[in-house]
Amino acid sequence: MKKVKLAVVGVGNMGRAHARDVHDLPHTELVAVCDVNEKFVQETAAFYNIPAYTNYQEMLDNEELDGVIIATPHYDHPPMTIAAFERDLHVLVEKPIAVDVQNGRKMIDAFYKAQETNPKLAFGAIFMQRTYGHYRKIKDLIDSGELGKLIRTTWIITDWFRTQAYYNSGGWRATWAGEGGGVLLNQSPHNLDLYQWLVGMPDRVTGFANLGKYHNIEVEDEVTAYFAYNNGHIGHFITSTAESPGTNRLEIVGENGKLIFEDGKLTFFRNRQSSFDFIETATGGFDKVENWQIDVPYTDHGQPGHKQIIANFANAILHDEPLIAPASEGLNSVMLANAILLSSFNNMTVELPIDGEVYIQKLQDLIDSSSK
Repeated sequence: MKKVKLAVVGVGNMGRAHARDVHDLPHTELVAVCDVNEKFVQETAAFYNIPAYTNYQEMLDNEELDGVIIATPHYDHPPMTIAAFERDLHVLVEKPIAVDVQNGRKMIDAFYKAQETNPKLAFGAIFMQRTYGHYRKIKDLIDSGELGKLIRTTWIITDWFRTQAYYNSGGWRATWAGEGGGVLLNQSPHNLDLYQWLVGMPDRVTGFANLGKYHNIEVEDEVTAYFAYNNGHIGHFITSTAESPGTNRLEIVGENGKLIFEDGKLTFFRNRQSSFDFIETATGGFDKVENWQIDVPYTDHGQPGHKQIIANFANAILHDEPLIAPASEGLNSVMLANAILLSSFNNMTVELPIDGEVYIQKLQDLIDSSSK
């Protein structure tokens, strides 16, 4: 049986989990691991009886690989990804694909260049929440037209609670030089990815980001953003690592009704007719559109989402299976995060796509003053 030979770069919490999944899946083989922390990498390598490296370039040059999974701190993603493409290797990268749009584009450009000689090259991102049954059902309802024209999307996602001890656990965490951002770059990339996957990218962003409001950190731990679309659709995105108990409530409103997902329950308030039509034709000033409350069933995603993403990555290499989360789409969540911060820093609404050079200049100022 053909197996995809993979190495994992970065064997912290997520990297060790990825190594385990690669080892356990039937169509993947864990060939090597790499990390600058010699203790971590030696322990992981010994457990699987495979080579350990502290230099990823050395590993790429010495091991017979089909691809790599990159689970390092965010700033390392672009150079490692580009180095892999230069060696004609497939890449699966953790979220976010990059800290900033400028470097994200460099990764995608390197991918397209490598595809010129190897059109079957795969470049995926680990957005495992796209495999979750409830989000797949929501996307199906939207894409099939059940909601009609979209009016509003509001996501309150404040159940990312973190303590000061969490931020103190790694010197790179929650610093501009080490991580490049806070809740938008660490916890909420999944939600930003799902937001744009479900309802598309906005045209304008107004963001309000509070830096170290509730924790002794440099970066944002509370964010509110307003998204505007040229077609009239509006969006709200509210996230925090300081609320306990937090909330995870997604509302998507269209002319044909409203979807709500909260506490594992997906509810569709289905209008009997379009609210737009009703506005025009109703004879009473306070009339309401008749609607029915429907509890929408969905299939649970089963095995862990990370494992599904890795299995899908292997199948893309072996059988041309479409990627669940192409890394090129991962640029969108980076764009949204950068736009929210840039808007907040400059106290103004920003147009998408943002000027990557303007953002990276601001980021460099923050890095220069960082404690890392």
